[in-house]
Order: sequence, then C-alpha cells, then structure tokens
Amino acid sequence: MTQPIRSENFSLVHDKNFSEYCKEVMIEKYDQASLELCEDFVIKEERIEFSLNSDKFLSVMSMAQHQDAHIIGFLLSEAVITALDDVQDIQISPDGLKVNVIAKISQEGYANLFKEKTLTSGCCVGVTGNAQKSFECAFVNTNYSVDATEILANMRTFNTPSELFDNTGCVHKAELVLEDGTIYTTEDIGRHNAIDKVVGQAIMQRKSIKKSVLYVSGRLSMEMVVKCVMHKIPVVVSKAAVTFQGIKAANEHGITLVGFARNKKMNIYTHSGRINV
Repeated sequence: MTQPIRSENFSLVHDKNFSEYCKEVMIEKYDQASLELCEDFVIKEERIEFSLNSDKFLSVMSMAQHQDAHIIGFLLSEAVITALDDVQDIQISPDGLKVNVIAKISQEGYANLFKEKTLTSGCCVGVTGNAQKSFECAFVNTNYSVDATEILANMRTFNTPSELFDNTGCVHKAELVLEDGTIYTTEDIGRHNAIDKVVGQAIMQRKSIKKSVLYVSGRLSMEMVVKCVMHKIPVVVSKAAVTFQGIKAANEHGITLVGFARNKKMNIYTHSGRINV
C-alpha cells in the first residue's frame, strides 16, 4: 500500500490550540451609549511563502495551519500538478512560514503557474484562473448521489461554531465528506485557502474525492465552482447564497450547486438528480 506523503516538520501543520492562531488586543467596546475597555481576540494571519523546486512563486495571507495540504491543494487547483505522485517532497521551515514543494512539473504545468490571474469576487487571499483550458473542457460526470436529509444533517454539524470562530468571528470553513464517511475539515481567513487545504488533506491521504460533498461557509460564486470542477467534486453546498456566474458554471460543467441549506430547507440550482429526496 502506498504511504501518504509526510512533510518535513509535519508537527507544524497539525491543528493547535485556537490561541496559537490569535492575538489578544485591547479594544473599546461601545454598548448602549457607554464605552468599556476590554480584551478581545483577533485572527493572526501570516504571510506564507510558497516555492516550487526552490523557486518562490507566491506569498499568500493565510493561517499557519495545514501548510502542506494548502500548497498541494493549490497546485492541483491551478493544474500545476496533476496528481500527488508528481510530488517528491514537501519542506516546511521551522517557523512554518515557508513551504517548498519538490515536484516533477511539465511544461504545461509551469505555464499554468505563471499565466495571468483573475481578481475574483471572493476573498483577496485567493487566486484563480490559471487552468482555463482544463476548466473549459471539463464536465463532472458521475453517478454519485446523496440524500437530502444527509446534507441537512451534515450542515447542522458543519454550522456549529468552532472555538476559533467563537472567539474571532473571522474564519471561513470548508469540509469534505467522502462517500465512505471520511470527513476532512479546516478553517482559514479565506474561502479559497480553506478549500485548497481540505482538498489537500484528502489527496495527501491518497483518498479519491470524485464521490464527495464539499461544504463551505461562504457564498457560491464562480471561483468556488471552478475548484470543484478542477478536483471533480460533484456536489457543493453552502448555507449562503449563490451567484449567477456560479450557477452558469455549475450547470455547464456538471456540478450540483446547493445554496441556503438550513432549517430543513435548501435550494438546488443545478444537476438536482444527485440529490435524493
């Protein structure tokens, strides 16, 4: 059996106590016409430097958590690598702020890495648009289906605030639920980062994600659909709204798009045949 890749300094990328990702600050809180000096927690984002074969290609503002999964998910999303087997090693600096992937990269992969990027409507910490050709030709065709009751039950659990969110109110969440029941969950200041991390976690464990549901905390815009298409994730669900371009892309590329999934209700915008009612 092929063993999962373990990055150097692997303990750096495990979840820590929420306080490791926060800073305590003094604020003045206004309440009912009075000011009170009190302590508060804010997210401590870091500038994470990504390198490929020792050449720096990106700095991303992110939480210093799951850095190995983050870079793997990102490189797959941008079609720089096509599979985990392209990766030979992952190196993380002792402070966790520099990540270097040693990998076999094709000429097309390098071209994708340096293609023009599109500023999206999502969080500024995400980028998208490198793998346009792969995206335009892709269609997610799978006989996978999931019960509506299962989606709503998973959303109730997914929407339970974490300690980190309770203390900061400043993180997005992504969760990938595989057909065999395996669940991968992560949080980050950016929606794109959270998705890249959760996909990277599954891929690093040699799991297929072609029969899975992706749950996200933010709106479902086109760039969220692009990530699902690139990773062949058939169903994506959010408690939030969807955008027109998100619907259009999902319809054209075979993604089941579910929004406003809450309170025993959901809106199914595209490819509803995958939802068993």
